[in-house]
Amino acid sequence: MKPAEDYILNQPEPFKSILLHLQILIEGAFPEVDLQFKWKIPFYYLHNKPFCYLNPSKKKGYVDVAFWASAHLTKYNELLVTENRKVVKSLRYKTINDINEEVLLTVLEEAYRLKGKGFYKKK
Repeated sequence: MKPAEDYILNQPEPFKSILLHLQILIEGAFPEVDLQFKWKIPFYYLHNKPFCYLNPSKKKGYVDVAFWASAHLTKYNELLVTENRKVVKSLRYKTINDINEEVLLTVLEEAYRLKGKGFYKKK
């Protein structure tokens, strides 16, 4: 078992269920992604480049799906959280029922199309 999968399976509820559901959605939509364990969290790579990561915050009670090319994202910006972050944007879920699959998959698809873009938006 990969370290990232082990990490997900060892999370307390509701984080475990949220992470497993997100894993199924992401890997189902993008079978070529590679789930790695970087910076102590599950991190998806696509064609050897960072794609998105899953970050559970037990203290605050949510799971973030954060996007690497987030400076370039334009779809569903009103739902993307930037709280106290300069560049990273994420979709945030407190329960499995909070996951709007259409929104998540749309943002993931846009991130996929932006996979060649860098972390920062150059002027």
